[in-house]
Order: sequence, then C-alpha cells, then structure tokens
Amino acid sequence: MRIGRRGLLAVGMAGTAASALPAFAQAGNGPREPVLAPTPPMGWNSWNSFATTITEAQARETARIMADKLLPFGYDVFTVDIQWYEPNAASYTYNAKPVPAMDGNGRLLPAPNRFPSSTNGRGFAPLAAEVHALGLKFGVHLMRGIPRLAVERNLPVLGTQVRAADIADTSSTCPWNPDMYGVDMTRPGAQAYYDSVFRLFASWGVDFVKMDDMSRPYDAHAPEIEAAHKAIAASGRPMILSLSPGETPVTRGEHVRRFAQMWRISDDFWDEWPLLEAQFTRLENWNPWRRPGGWPDADMLPLGRLALGERDTKFTPDEQRTLMTLWSIARSPLIMGGDLRHLGDPTLALLTNREVLAVNQASTDNRPHFLADGVRVWSARPADGGGRYVALFNTGKEAREITLPLRELGLSGSQPVRDLWEGKALAPAKERLIRRIPSHGAGLYRVG
Repeated sequence: MRIGRRGLLAVGMAGTAASALPAFAQAGNGPREPVLAPTPPMGWNSWNSFATTITEAQARETARIMADKLLPFGYDVFTVDIQWYEPNAASYTYNAKPVPAMDGNGRLLPAPNRFPSSTNGRGFAPLAAEVHALGLKFGVHLMRGIPRLAVERNLPVLGTQVRAADIADTSSTCPWNPDMYGVDMTRPGAQAYYDSVFRLFASWGVDFVKMDDMSRPYDAHAPEIEAAHKAIAASGRPMILSLSPGETPVTRGEHVRRFAQMWRISDDFWDEWPLLEAQFTRLENWNPWRRPGGWPDADMLPLGRLALGERDTKFTPDEQRTLMTLWSIARSPLIMGGDLRHLGDPTLALLTNREVLAVNQASTDNRPHFLADGVRVWSARPADGGGRYVALFNTGKEAREITLPLRELGLSGSQPVRDLWEGKALAPAKERLIRRIPSHGAGLYRVG
C-alpha cells in the first residue's frame, strides 16, 4: 500500500510591520544571527526529477554536471530531497508502513542500499565532502517531527533521560506522508531531540535543510519551526532553513522571516499554467516581506526532463520564459528541479542568462503595478541605481500589445531600452514603453 503526496550581489527589500501574532511569535527577539541567505538561494533539488528514489551514484553524477554547467552562474545549493532514509523508496508515493534507516537515538540515516558510502556511521559526510569539493553546498530534506518507528521502539533521546514516546505528539501527523509524528515542544527533551538531529547534520557538513510539513497549518507547527531555528543555532554550523510546503499565511510573515530563510508560498508547484498564473497573486501579496535573509519561495523550477524521466516539462517556451521572469523580478529562490543529466541547450540558456539572473540576485525596490486585466507588470531598481527593470506579462489567451507609461517608473521623456532576454538594445521609449507580448509570455527590459 502506498500513500500519494499532495501534491550576484546582496541587497533586498525590507519588509513592513507585521499584524498581530500569537504569543509564540514573540520568541527569538535577541541579537540577530549573521544573515545566512543575503540573496535568493540558487541551486538544484532532486524532487521534480527523481521523486523519492535518488541514489548516491545519481547524486554524484548530477552534482558534477551542476558544478560544470550551473555553478558558474551562481547555482550552488545541491539538495537531496525526501526519503533518502527509506530503503524501499520507489516513486512519488510513500510506503504506508516505512522502515527508515536510523540510529539508536531515532535520528534518520541515509539508506545504505542507496547511499553505500553512509555505512559505518558516516552518514552523508562522504557525499557532502564530494559536493563541497566541487564548490557546491550540500542540502538535505527533513520531515517535521520524530520517526514513528523511533516512537514504536521508544528509543532514547540523545543526551537526556527521556525517550521518543515521551516527546512525540502522536496526534500530530502529516496528511500525505506516514514517516513521522510531531514533537510536542512543551515536553522535556523535545528541544534536545531537534538539537541532536541538527548536530548530526552539522557533523555531515549539511549547509541547507528543506524542512517539510512545516508551513501548513502554520500556528500548529510554529513551535517546531522555532525549535529547528534554535537547533541550527546550537549546532555550530550555519544552515539555511527552507520551510515547505505552503501556502504559508501572509499574516505570519514577521514570524516566518525571523525563524527561516526561505518559506513556500504555495503547495507543490508543477508545470501547469493555472499553477503558474496563481503564483502572480501570491508573489504580489508576499512582496512586502522579502528581505536579505528571508525569501518567499515560489517553489522549484519544473523545467527540462521531469518525473523519473517519463516526460519533459509541459510549459511552452513562452511559459518557461514567464516562469523565469516572474521568479527573477520577484526575487524568489531559483531552485532547478529538472534532471540535469538531460539538460538541453534551450533549458540551459533559460537558466543561465546573466542579465536576467542579476535581476533576481541584485535588484531592489521590486514592486508590482496594476494597470490592466490580463496584464501583470513588475518593476525593480538595478544594482547601480540607474533606470528601472521592467517585466511585462501577458496572462491572456491571445498575443497583445502592453503599454506602460514611463511615469509609472518615475521616468519621463525618451529613455533607452534594453531587452535582457535577447541581450540587445531596442528603440528608445518615448513617454511609454510599448511591447507586443505573446500569450502566456513575458518580456524583461531595462529602461533608462
């Protein structure tokens, strides 16, 4: 039986004040730690292409390709997604009664049949070392809570007199994954368990943790969000904390950006136009909360070969450009999800346009403009402060001409225009920028 899932410079925009939050949000008001993600993280994640099944050999091969093809453009976070601890992981569904690899203190370990270098207590340290040697950062996925098998066996919590059953909240379960019980953070030993998990990750050399079943329902899971944040601080190793899945509630913006560096703004995002169109509103709503060290995450880029090699992305070329343009102008993290072993030239070109990536990594004052139905417009300030970046989107079913008065950008008169996707100068804009945009397409320009 299986259960399916639901499913280049550092400056940013400061957020606005939060609305009232529950009492738990008042924690963590001491001195701030150094900013762990000063720009939107860029990297690759195994979920879209390998599901639960990635092996050590596949990971090593993919990391080498990533270092060769994507690292020169800033993509440096290599992440092994869900169920690396599951010996029998097979697809996008989960075994209803998993028997994960774990140590005597209920901490998950890489399944040795899939990650042979992890044997003899080495865990992910050998793989992380190879990833680091390539110049990349190493990331892992982690489900919220403590393994159900650890609770059934009532294993001891490292460094304490309590056991797994003493800290587990067996009523707190993930609706789409059967691996874990929640941890009741009011119980003695609860924080010690999370501390032990992140100390283990630190010993392996983990740099990035995508922590799942966290952001929904947010208030119920907020104590464990704070626990993960505290555990990272206690581990002695900086680790970016990425919360998944969404939709994270916008009214919890102040809390989430204090305790994590990335948080999902939607459920799993895949290559379907309605899902892409819905991200416009979500990114508009989250725009005030973005800042260095805190990035609303529109999810991975489902581009190229996907779904265990069964198909290529369903997005049209115009929709793919819309995806990259929106993620860039709104400064969402750029995490490639497609299989890099089948990385074609058009996808590579889409991911590695330096002028477009500069918008994602170094723009400021990013903002949406609301001018017409079926049209979405964003602008931002370039790093050198001159002119404006402008993104024009046509979400309608037919090609159309989009007109943007320059006064909307604080500009006037005649202004030079550069097409960032094409890498060439266009005719100057006189009082207005006018461009014909294909259906579901986008243009990205520098004006001024």
